[in-house]
Amino acid sequence: MVDGDRQRIDKWLWHARVVRTRSAAAALAAAGHVRINGVRIDAASRPVKRGDVVTVALDRQVRVLVVTGFAERRGSATDAQALVRDETVRPETPPGSAATGSRDTGTGRPTKRDRRALDRLQGDDD
Repeated sequence: MVDGDRQRIDKWLWHARVVRTRSAAAALAAAGHVRINGVRIDAASRPVKRGDVVTVALDRQVRVLVVTGFAERRGSATDAQALVRDETVRPETPPGSAATGSRDTGTGRPTKRDRRALDRLQGDDD
């Protein structure tokens, strides 16, 4: 339900197209991966207001979003842009530098040995 000045966090995340489904938004909030104004929430029913800062840990990155509006229904991607202002700080890569883990063109897919070496290099070994 949209009161005009607040909305449930799971509905807002879904309407703003931060996540693909509303159940995924509810699971994200219940798992504690969402903060509203710096306070971790544990319920999908927590309301957000216009101007609130929502921090979401999603897909190995942290996104900082400011609530700028609400919607009754989930609309297009252009409609979703009106609901949110993204203030995520992204590190700049110097021009001409290769991306981490990049491979030469034409070398094919990495082998299992190559993948394990990349994981060790990036510190992702389990």
